[in-house]
Amino acid sequence: MIKNITYDDNGLIPVIIQDDITGKVLMLAYMNEEALQKTIETNETWFYSRSRKELWNKGATSGNRQKVKSIALDCDQDALLVTVDPLGPACHTGEESCFFNIVNEKDFSKREVIHTIVDVIEARRNNPVEGSYTTYLFNEGIDKVLKKVGEEASEVIIGAKNNDKEEIKWEIADLVYHTLVLMNITGVSLSDIKDVLYERHVQKKEDKND
Repeated sequence: MIKNITYDDNGLIPVIIQDDITGKVLMLAYMNEEALQKTIETNETWFYSRSRKELWNKGATSGNRQKVKSIALDCDQDALLVTVDPLGPACHTGEESCFFNIVNEKDFSKREVIHTIVDVIEARRNNPVEGSYTTYLFNEGIDKVLKKVGEEASEVIIGAKNNDKEEIKWEIADLVYHTLVLMNITGVSLSDIKDVLYERHVQKKEDKND
């Protein structure tokens, strides 16, 4: 596939960098053939600076490196999508993504809502806020959280038995939230859960096809 890449007249190809976990677009940069080769060899992103006219390794100075998870070539073979595990902010301003200046937004993006809630839970644990329900749960401790998880699970069952879709949605949302708090307390991350699900359902299927 690398041999099929179409570089522009300057020997460059645009590269979209995307967070492998959240799906958030982190930045747009450019690679030449050498930068792409070094990216593949080192499993870290390398780019070509059009202003400095030199290669640069993302995070070499700041420490905000990007571990490469996958590289995909688009249908016209003139753009790359690289998914990464970011070890820090992608933007030189300190923002998580370079695309933080919203020009037009119809509604809050639902795609990242779980990750946003996880961040808020972590923030409440590190910086308690008076009147916050999440802060209250942390103050009460794991036994209180376990009790709430049990209560919400029971309410999901009741909603399902009543065949009440609205009740089921609300109770599952409550269960998910309290489970996320429990995960924070016990040190379990969303990535941990995704790893288990992958091993159970995706990797197992791939192994059967070998």
